[in-house]
Amino acid sequence: MPHSHHGDAPRPYRWRWAGRDADGRRISGESVATRREDVARHLAEQRILVRRIQRKRGMGARVGRIGPRDITLFARQMATLLRAGIPVLQGLGVVAKGVEKPAMRLLVETLSKEVTEGASVAEALGRHPRHFGGLFIHLVAAGEQSGTLERMLDRVATHKEKIERLQGRVRRALWYPAVVLVTGVAVAALLLVKVVPRFEGLFRDFGAELPALTRLTLSLSQAVQHYWGWGLALAIGLPLLVHAGQRRSAAFAGHLHALALGLPVLGDILDKSCVARYCRTLATTLGAGVPLVEGLESAAGATGNRTFSTAIGHIRREVLDGQPLHVAMRHSRHFPALATQMVAIGEESGTLDQMLERIADHYEQEVDDRVDVLTSLLEPAVIVILGVMVGGLVVAMYLPIFALGGAI
Repeated sequence: MPHSHHGDAPRPYRWRWAGRDADGRRISGESVATRREDVARHLAEQRILVRRIQRKRGMGARVGRIGPRDITLFARQMATLLRAGIPVLQGLGVVAKGVEKPAMRLLVETLSKEVTEGASVAEALGRHPRHFGGLFIHLVAAGEQSGTLERMLDRVATHKEKIERLQGRVRRALWYPAVVLVTGVAVAALLLVKVVPRFEGLFRDFGAELPALTRLTLSLSQAVQHYWGWGLALAIGLPLLVHAGQRRSAAFAGHLHALALGLPVLGDILDKSCVARYCRTLATTLGAGVPLVEGLESAAGATGNRTFSTAIGHIRREVLDGQPLHVAMRHSRHFPALATQMVAIGEESGTLDQMLERIADHYEQEVDDRVDVLTSLLEPAVIVILGVMVGGLVVAMYLPIFALGGAI
């Protein structure tokens, strides 16, 4: 199994260059590369005498981010070309020419260069761990050894498509309540800052004792007007701090992930999606002939949750010590009884990879159903909450006017 010794590749940039060609004519152009030296070397190979190379700034300098979808498409395209009998190096060249995103094109060109210099495809991928995970590298290594690289690349692409679809569903489940909350707070703040103060002067002229609800609303309005800047800073700063904290500290990320699994409704969706991703990854690696221990290594990184990654690490150690997979899973207590029972049947009948696929399908369906239920429950809840908020403010503002009308 090739591991990365090179760390992650630095980010690519756009460079503007100017110089003279072999005949002394002035020429200029643009290149995408990670370093100035790479541009200079590339131009020297074309016998161009360089006068200056500058890194582009601003909007025109964007080279695009490489996303999971780009990597999936790359795997699909390579599989198609290899199946058509095109050699790996030529295939990489064809894919590089067809890619529109400069960052992705540079990545494919780098892979091509590394393979030309004698690296296997798996070794070349292993030098870019940010873009190609353990599963991708394991499967490609297995494919190269058994001469079924195109089949393995197809498997990787199918696997990534299913995982991305699942992630999309989970993201939808998390975004929906967040959007609802932000909308509710924004509407309330707008009413308290813009509408309520207009009534305040009117009530001052009344000189009468105001109802408790009205007094509370006016106090709230004054507090929001005084502290809205702090509130906004907190609303923007807190998520950014949490995000930075979980990237810097593994312990903080672990606590955060455990907390997320304990949330009502959302925790259940996250939990089931982690089980599905674990089973799907393990099924894909086992089906490709990758040993169970290596498959578990890939699965630990694929769940996207530290609590599950740690649990899978323990399972892997138990399997190394000779325990059957279903026993190790039962010990971890993070997996539902149904999943461990099906794994036991799979192990006994020698159909573990197919059984894991079935478990993954089952829990992905459960995630879909839960997300649908959550969305359908939240829609009426939003209307009710916004209605109560706006209605409450209207009542609070008109109570003194009704009271005054009654007193006359």
